[in-house]
Amino acid sequence: MASKTSLSVIIPVYNSGDILPLLAERLGASLKEICPEYEVLLVNDGSGDNSWGVIQDLARKYPFIRGINLMRNFGQHNALLCGIRAARFEYLVTMDDDLQHPPEEIYRLVDEIGKGFDVVYGIPQKLVHSPWRNFSSKFTKYFLAKVLGISRIKYLSAFRIIRRDIREAFVNFDSPSVIIDALLTWGTNNFGIVEVNEQQRSIGHSNYTLAKLIKVTMVVLTGFSTFPLRFASILGFAFTLFGIAVLVYVLARTVSEGSIPGFPFLASIVSIFSGVQLFTLGIFGEYLARIFTRSMNQPAYMIQATTDSSAK
Repeated sequence: MASKTSLSVIIPVYNSGDILPLLAERLGASLKEICPEYEVLLVNDGSGDNSWGVIQDLARKYPFIRGINLMRNFGQHNALLCGIRAARFEYLVTMDDDLQHPPEEIYRLVDEIGKGFDVVYGIPQKLVHSPWRNFSSKFTKYFLAKVLGISRIKYLSAFRIIRRDIREAFVNFDSPSVIIDALLTWGTNNFGIVEVNEQQRSIGHSNYTLAKLIKVTMVVLTGFSTFPLRFASILGFAFTLFGIAVLVYVLARTVSEGSIPGFPFLASIVSIFSGVQLFTLGIFGEYLARIFTRSMNQPAYMIQATTDSSAK
């Protein structure tokens, strides 16, 4: 199983202090069987528990662990971007902090990217959440993959491996709205997948909700895609044709019957077209909001401390 590959494992941490010691232990046991050089970057994303203190203790105990403490909670993808930029080795593995992505499965990603891919996603053999959560997550990630133009991918996953040089494609990116999967498409379209054995979270509960999935979807759609604008154009054109058809119908009824019942029919048509106009304006508003946010030059993240200096 061992190879000459060098790995940087990047894990955003949020309120997971209780599970980090077990995660570090399993990572250490697994990584030494995979490659001779490796590191684990634990990026504390403004946790409200003792996660940063645990990370500092682990960095003292395990030489391969590096900790980064962000100034506040910036979001999972922002923390990942921070870790990706700080990584030192040839391949970058990203995974969650809750052991749903087993460290023992990392070798599958390494083997698959060795076949010539630039990015490989670890897709669960069996989804482990409730039926509704599984459906909503799978549908959302499948939809995002198609919007981003990753046609070979069934759906996206936070368990992935990346060639380090891909990060050069977004080296100058600096915006609070970060979606790692979208940034990866800036550097490559050579994506692969491999099935992995995803597990239930053993301690605590998931911090990801349906609301957060919807928020991520909106960021992708309006921050990294023109799909909504194209949809608005198609919708406008379709209802223009509908309006012409209604006009022809009204004229034909007027000529043949002399009159047509007016108010209910007119009120229905006005309501339909007003709704479409407001919906389209909402899409434009989302894009203007993204432009406004980026114009303020807010950073994607800010580092408060690292164990490279504070834990040694």
